Amino acid sequence: MPITFVDSLKSIRSWDREYADRGRLWGGGISGMPDLCAGSVVLELGCGDGKTLSCMPEAWRAVALDASLNALHLSLHLCPNARLALADASRLPFRECVFDAVFAFHVTGHLLISGRLSLAAEASRVLLPGGRLFFREFAGDDLRAGRGQEIEPGTFARKSGIVTHFFQSGEAEELFSNLQPISVEARRWKMRVKGRDLMRCEVQAVFEKR
Repeated sequence: MPITFVDSLKSIRSWDREYADRGRLWGGGISGMPDLCAGSVVLELGCGDGKTLSCMPEAWRAVALDASLNALHLSLHLCPNARLALADASRLPFRECVFDAVFAFHVTGHLLISGRLSLAAEASRVLLPGGRLFFREFAGDDLRAGRGQEIEPGTFARKSGIVTHFFQSGEAEELFSNLQPISVEARRWKMRVKGRDLMRCEVQAVFEKR
């Protein structure tokens, strides 16, 4: 079932407000970037303020998209030579089989189930045979899981209108069932909050199109 226009438009407006009010939302760098060949044609879904894009080697032929115009402005400020597109990750404006790799870092979980299914199908469609999808999303053990109003199983909405889905064991493999899982693991680390050590947890996965 495709994501509805109303849900998509509401999400875009929420993210536009968030980036307009707070500017760059994500600090630090990105660890564990894959070793892709020079000249690899790469697509990033939901580039946000450019955090992941800025860590991609110049030798890659990277294209990044986001549905928020304010996010793209921030990405362009951080990556002045970036190739950017204003587009919805669940309805990609690209032909079939054009990318060696697709990055979906903390974008899939900000969609409702219909949008997540559409994103998974679209990511598979634009990958070349042998191409890989690199996936990261927060897991059910994360300290933020359960905050807000639960609007779908495991999916919570904040007052801002932004939704976050927290992935359970096996859920990523089920979502990308038309791709071959290469690796799927839970990464955990501690975050100090008001004198307490709290747990962050995300699912990191690599899938390949056969």
